This record gives sequence, structure tokens and C-alpha cells, in this order.
Amino acid sequence: MADLVALFTSVGLSEQKAKETLKNEGLSSALRDAIVQARQLLGSKDIDRAMGTLLYSMASRLRDIRRLAFLTDHIVRRKITTDLQLSAALDFVKSHPQDPLDQRAFENSCGVGVVVTPEQIEDAVELIIRKHKVQLLAERYRFNMGILMGEARTALKWADGKIVKNEVDMQVLHLLGPKTEADLEKKPKAAKPKAPEKEKKEEQASVVNGEGKMDGKSLMEQLRGEALKFHKPGENYKTEGYVVTPNTMNLLKQHLELTGGQVRTRFPPEPNGILHIGHAKAINFNFGYAKANNGICFLRYDDTNPEKEEEKYFTAIKDMVEWLGYKPYAITHASDHFQLLYELAVDLIRRGHAYVCHQRGEELKGHNVPPSPWRDRPVEESLVLFERMKKGMCAEGEATLRMKLVMEDGKLDPVAYRIKYTPHHRTGDTWCMYPTYDYTHCLCDSIEHITHSLCTKEFQARRSSYFWLCNALDVYCPVQWEYGRLNLTYTVVSKRKIIKLVETGAVRDWDDPRLFTLTALRRRGFPPQAINNFCARVGVTVAQTTMEPHLLEACVREVLNDTAPRVMAVLEPLKVTITNLPADAKTEVHIPDFPADETKGSHVVPFSKTIFIEQSDFREAMEKGYKRLTPDQPVGLRHAGYIISLQRVIKDGRGKVVELEVTCSSSDSAEKPKAFIHWVSQPLQCEVRLYERLFVHKNPEDPAEVPGGFLSDLSPNSLQLVESALVDRSVSEAKVFDKFQFERVGYFSVDPDSTAEKLVFNRTVTLKEDPGKI
Repeated sequence: MADLVALFTSVGLSEQKAKETLKNEGLSSALRDAIVQARQLLGSKDIDRAMGTLLYSMASRLRDIRRLAFLTDHIVRRKITTDLQLSAALDFVKSHPQDPLDQRAFENSCGVGVVVTPEQIEDAVELIIRKHKVQLLAERYRFNMGILMGEARTALKWADGKIVKNEVDMQVLHLLGPKTEADLEKKPKAAKPKAPEKEKKEEQASVVNGEGKMDGKSLMEQLRGEALKFHKPGENYKTEGYVVTPNTMNLLKQHLELTGGQVRTRFPPEPNGILHIGHAKAINFNFGYAKANNGICFLRYDDTNPEKEEEKYFTAIKDMVEWLGYKPYAITHASDHFQLLYELAVDLIRRGHAYVCHQRGEELKGHNVPPSPWRDRPVEESLVLFERMKKGMCAEGEATLRMKLVMEDGKLDPVAYRIKYTPHHRTGDTWCMYPTYDYTHCLCDSIEHITHSLCTKEFQARRSSYFWLCNALDVYCPVQWEYGRLNLTYTVVSKRKIIKLVETGAVRDWDDPRLFTLTALRRRGFPPQAINNFCARVGVTVAQTTMEPHLLEACVREVLNDTAPRVMAVLEPLKVTITNLPADAKTEVHIPDFPADETKGSHVVPFSKTIFIEQSDFREAMEKGYKRLTPDQPVGLRHAGYIISLQRVIKDGRGKVVELEVTCSSSDSAEKPKAFIHWVSQPLQCEVRLYERLFVHKNPEDPAEVPGGFLSDLSPNSLQLVESALVDRSVSEAKVFDKFQFERVGYFSVDPDSTAEKLVFNRTVTLKEDPGKI
């Protein structure tokens, strides 16, 4: 077993991933055979990380093991070099099981030897830009640039995606010019006056917000003072592992003078994707710890990678932070400090702690990377080259600035700056080189005088480099504290994997209610205070926590039970005619919004000769334990004061029950029925979307549990559309995200797809937990 772990880690797998792979006998056998064959073909050369990744992907996805040697040969000979080519290759061998395989047809199908020239990319993108020119000029940067990239990738199937994106960005910039303030401005929303009752609800919600209990303590109580044993502001040096230099105490004194001893935290997301449930814990921890200790928290965008950043992500991140009930002390960006970060990098070189290196990216991947031959180049030479990098006199990948240190995970001399000829959304083309996370993060914390740099456990390996860089530059050094990240079963939260789900049509977009992004949870109807309460119950432990979705759903029920007014809706309508009422009979029924507390208000619904009930509330034959309507068993109508008894069953030509004729009597005078059912009269037709788990297995990303990968684990029952449900008219004025309890059915929220003609409801959660899911 140890030999196989060593074999798998030699091609780039982590030790944990290697051990997980061994749990799947078929996968580990295929991967072992592929590595052995690859080594024979390569001779004395090592398998690099890129090749190792392709071999692993091929071994985990290949169904016809006879083709293993054939595909391994193509990967080793660099005929298949991208995941896109590998996917095409796997599709081809799957659809061509016969022998012998047509080699020419195979290589044509997966782009072997295809070279897409820069001129071809330029011409194809130019045609696409021309096609959308009128709309682009009208909408400018509000235009959905994903349309351009989608068409470009279709037209240039085998081209390098980064080069295509750069060309699209460049031609858009050439057409529209740099972004103006108007382009960055968010469209203003008309302010709507709040009804007094709604204001009251929001006030009540703000009291609940963030105060979920964990061992009898609210989130604020957990985060306050002694609960976490954190250092006090200015006492950074008391923290284990903190490095004290001759100037540390003077820097801490200056820090205290500037901050007044205030607790300062920050939430630093990358604006290249949507926040998910794990980020909710980070938001609650960072903002909550500052709030609990009368401090401040910054929302700081880590915008150092312009290739992947889009304005929609900046907006969505801010919206989600505010939706969870937190207001940033200030919104900052890493790019605010680009000039200062550059000046500090020059200082780092002068101090002998950094150098310009010409090793290529692929040479720096994998384990036991050899030291750079340029590590000891003269300081003056590195300063000149770094200035050339800044002025755009070096090509992408030609040079990087590297720091002279060994990180805790063994990574040697991490990169501080790399060249990218991609305009930045805030600084335009001012810079053609950008700082990395390892360089930027701790210095931005220092610049903003953060006291507690809170991050998840995977950043523990960067703690020593965090302290090293601040001390190497002799600037104020905050303290990094790690905590366990929050994970959920039956989901994926990786940006790359969610993009795959969107691209394959498994979900509609980042806010599809089956996902666990925060925008998806909001769309599904999860109240923000329920998410905060869930984070409080998880607690602020340092251990990584993997929770079941039903625990989050329980928090949702607790909040909605107190905040979602009751209405009646029928998902599978069955027409019922009450024969002993006159044709024009019509009365009004007053229904309490919250039956447990009728002082919270009520609404009125009509009651007439024709009503509709759920099909499941009627059976033609009596069954043991069934308490609803049968030919021999009457049933009560909730809130109406009537009991109905069956007189006649009407069926269509296929024998399906389409209508019931009944008589009604007052529930005061008749014998109390065994059950009361809900109903609607003169209702609104609406669409209802019923959601279940998106994945079948607990851990869809685990090859041992799901050998075919997460895309093969999608549940066919994750979404059920009910297009002709009926709901009572009291919801006719409902707004997007308004929440209701459909009596006896579940909790529902109004979806943004709703129109003036037809409301659309998402089922947020069922009324009770489904024991089968636990």
C-alpha cells in the first residue's frame, strides 16, 4: 500500500488523494498500469504534474479498460495535452467499442496536432464582436461577455482558452474604451415604502439574526473575548509562533496609536465566483468577531487576477454580505494598494529577500522542485529586470519575482509577481504584472492594520510566510488565526465544478436553488438569519466540520415557523362541487396568518360552491389508517367551519377521478371528523418547483464513492415542476422572495421568474424533516 501511495504522489496527487484512490480497487489498478506504462515510454524523464493530472483523469473516467494503453500512449507523447482533448478522446472510444480503432478518425475527433494560430483567433473574435457590435455599444460593459466567450470557444474549439479570453477582452476594450464610472455604477432601485407590519418583521428578524445557540451560547457570546483565547490588540507577540524582531514593539506601539486598540478583521474574497455556504461561516466569523468586541470589519476584494474577475462577482459578494445582515466598515480592494505593493517589492529586492527568476510555470509544479539557478543573482540585476517587467518589456511567463523562503508545506521560493497582459477592471492597463496571494494578503492586512487575520485551516501552511514577509519588510505584522472550514454533504461548492454544472445544463446558473451558493439559498427562500443561526450552531471550532443539509434545513424551519404567514395551496387539484349550496353561494373565510398567535393578523379567502382539494386527500376505497375523505368517511375543511361528505364520484373516459360531488354541514353540529384538510376556492394558478438533493451520494467528489465523477452522480429527481398548482388569492400582491407556509404542504418562497400573470414558488423546505434523508 505504501508503495502505491508513493507511486501516486510521484505524479502530483496529494497523499490524502492517493489514499482515497486506493479505496477504489478498479481506479487504483488502472492508474497504476497507466503510470507504469508512462514511465516505460518516458525512460529517464519524470512524469510532470500536468501529465499526471491527465493520467488520473483518464483512469477515473475510462470505462473500457482495453483502451488504457492506447490513451496513455497519446498522453505521454503529448498528442493529448488538455482536459478538453481528453474528454473528446474518452467520448470517441466509448462510442467506438469495435477493434481495430480508426486512428485517424480518433485523432481528428480530439484535435490531435491541431494548431490554432493567433491570426485565426483574432479573425474569429473579430467576427463575433462585429455580430454583437450594436448591442455592445448600447449596453457597454453591462453586456453579458459570457456570450462572446461562449461563441468564441465554439468557433475555436481547440484554441487555448486563456489566449481566446485575452483576445476577446482586448477587442472589447478597443471597441468600448476603458470602463467609465457610469459602467461601474449599479443601476439604482426605486425605494419602496415599507408597510409598518413589514418593518416590524424586519426588526424582529434583526434580533434573531446571528443569535443561534450553540451549547447555550449565542454566536456573539462565542465570539466575545475569552471564548476564543485570541490575543488582545497590540499583544500580537503573545501568540505562539509569532516572530519578534528588534523593531516589533515599536511597530506595535505605532499600530495601537493608529487604531486606539480597536479589534480589526477583514473578509477577503476573490471576486471570481459566487459565495457559498462555507463563506457564510467566514462572514459570520470575521464580521461577528469584530462586532462582538466593538471592532470593525473590512470587506476587501482580493482582486489580483484580472483574467477571472468580473463586475457581477463584486456586486454579488457585497449583496450577500449585506443580505446576511452585516455592514462593512469599508469596502477595499487589493488593487487599492498596487503602487505601494510594488514599492514594497522593490524594497524586498533591495534587502536581498527577492529575485527575478526565469523558470517557467511548468518547471515550478510538482514535488521537489530544484532551486532556481537565478536565486543568487545580484540585487541590482533583479531591480533592473523587475523594472523591465513593470514596463511591459517581458513576455508572459518569461519572468517572475520570487521570495527567498521555504514555506511550511515545503514549497520553495513562492512567486510574488507574475506578468499578465490582461487589463484590470479597476486599474485598466496601468499594470502588466500582478502580485500573488502569498505576497499580497499579509501586506494588505498590515496596511489596513488588521489585528486578527482569520482564515480557514488550509492556509495554515502559509502562516510562517505571512510572518516572514511582514518582518522581512519591517512593517506591522498582524496575527493569522486558522479555523475549520464548513462543508456540507450532498453538494459541491468548487467554482470550477459549479461552472461545469452550469455548462452541462445540470443547473440553470449560480443561483439555481439546488446549489448551496448563497445566491441559490436566497432564491430558494432560506432566510439569512437561519443561515447565521446554523453557523452559530456549528460553532467556531478549529476542526473542519462537515454537516448534513437537514441540520441547516432545521434552522430554516425554526425561523420560517415564526415569520412565514400561512396560506392554502393545492399542488394536485381535484375539483369538488358542494351540491347543497346554491350556485351563487359565496362567503368569506378569515384565516389567521399565524394560528398560534392570531394577534399577528389574518387574511380573507372566498368560499363558494366549487372548491379544490389535493388528489391525495381522497380515496375511493377505505384503507387502514387513512383519515381523509372516502365514500364512507367525511372530512373537515380547515378554517371553513364545514364538514363534507361524498355523494358522487365523476370520472373521465379513462377511469380517472376528475370531480367529486359532496354535501356540506356545519362542523359545530356534526360529529367531529378524523381529519381536516386544506382547500382553495376561486384560486390563482401558479407554478411550483419542488427541490430535492442535487446529488445521490453524500460525497459526490469522492472517487471511492462516485468513481464516475460528480457529474455522474446527479439525481434525476432533484427538480419537479408543478405547472398548474392553485393558491388562494391572498398572495396576489406577493413580491419576489416573500415567504409563506402552504398549510400541510411546506414552506415556499416567491421566485424571481414570477410575472404579473403567474406567480412561481420554490419549495424552501418541507414542513417536517424526511427521516429517509438522515
